[in-house]
Amino acid sequence: MRRVIWLFLVVACGGGSGGVAPTTPPTAPTPPPLPALVSTGDWQVSPSEPFRGKQDDLVFPTSKRGFYGNGDGKLFRTDDGGASWQKLFEKPGTFIRAVGFLDDQHGFVGNLGPDAFPNVTDTNLLYRTDNGGTTWSPVALPDLEGARGVCSIDILTIDAVNAGHPNHKQIVHVGGRVGGPASLFRSDDAGASWKRLPLPPKVAMILDVKFLTPSLGFVFAGSDPDVATSHGLIARTQDAGLTWQVVYESTRPFELMWKASFPSRLVGYASLQNYSDATETPDPHRYVVKTTDGGATWKELPLVEQADVRQLGIGFVDDQHGWVGAMPHGFETTDGGATWKPVPSMPKATNKIRIVRNPTGAEVWAIGLDIRHLTLVPKSP
Repeated sequence: MRRVIWLFLVVACGGGSGGVAPTTPPTAPTPPPLPALVSTGDWQVSPSEPFRGKQDDLVFPTSKRGFYGNGDGKLFRTDDGGASWQKLFEKPGTFIRAVGFLDDQHGFVGNLGPDAFPNVTDTNLLYRTDNGGTTWSPVALPDLEGARGVCSIDILTIDAVNAGHPNHKQIVHVGGRVGGPASLFRSDDAGASWKRLPLPPKVAMILDVKFLTPSLGFVFAGSDPDVATSHGLIARTQDAGLTWQVVYESTRPFELMWKASFPSRLVGYASLQNYSDATETPDPHRYVVKTTDGGATWKELPLVEQADVRQLGIGFVDDQHGWVGAMPHGFETTDGGATWKPVPSMPKATNKIRIVRNPTGAEVWAIGLDIRHLTLVPKSP
């Protein structure tokens, strides 16, 4: 969950009956740079319940309380920073693909939906809790024709001051799904009401959604529901999803964007998943993509030359230092993606990486075949 701070200045106009002067759209100030963080050791296993395959998402609304779900429709919570987990509910037929929380009490889980994996029968796309995950209710999303499932939940928190009065606003986007079809929903009031957003025809499936401001956002997608002919695709909106512009498309088949991470307002990264192997294409090169201008343009960065690598989750703690989850192992960079080194101690098939900051540094959480975390502290001068 990202936080944008706005300051609204409302000026009274003179003459006549009075009024309010128009204001220009607010912009988010650039936060001061954070100190560089370094690890205190290796990735540590969190004692989660064993699962037969890749698990997809986890989130920590506070440093102590976190949630994760899996493809068996099970949702778990920790209240001790991952030292232990308790199962909150189990709903067979549901595939929990995405998790997002407004705070430690209010949150959402997204269901991948039927026809993507065997034994997934639940047709509800989204569920909500208002009591810390104890109970959940389906969310009635509008205009559901063609919408089949959810792969990403993005929450943007805005703290504003309007005419001297504080205003706390949370914007939620829900997008999906892998294999198609593509759909994207938006709530401007923390999930109280929803609308479906239009998408360009090239967006055939959505794997991730990121909004940096209420107006500026991205979908990370594939160009075709058939992976064999799909290209990785990034579409950008500057008007809150009313219109979109394709700002990146890969040139190779068997590719789709997977997950994205914006460590700062200008710098962002996304994992470009490639499903090909040596029998399908002679090119073993694998890539991530990077922007340094707020997502207006993107360039490919070589990750590794290894045909069996499948890129998945991605997370950056600052503009230079980040990780990519993959099979058969993860990768780490400390120079903005110029070079990468293998990290065998990351969870295999890490699908989601979350950076949880605390007063002394940060915890980097990763979920895949299991759950692990890495402790970061400020780098010594």
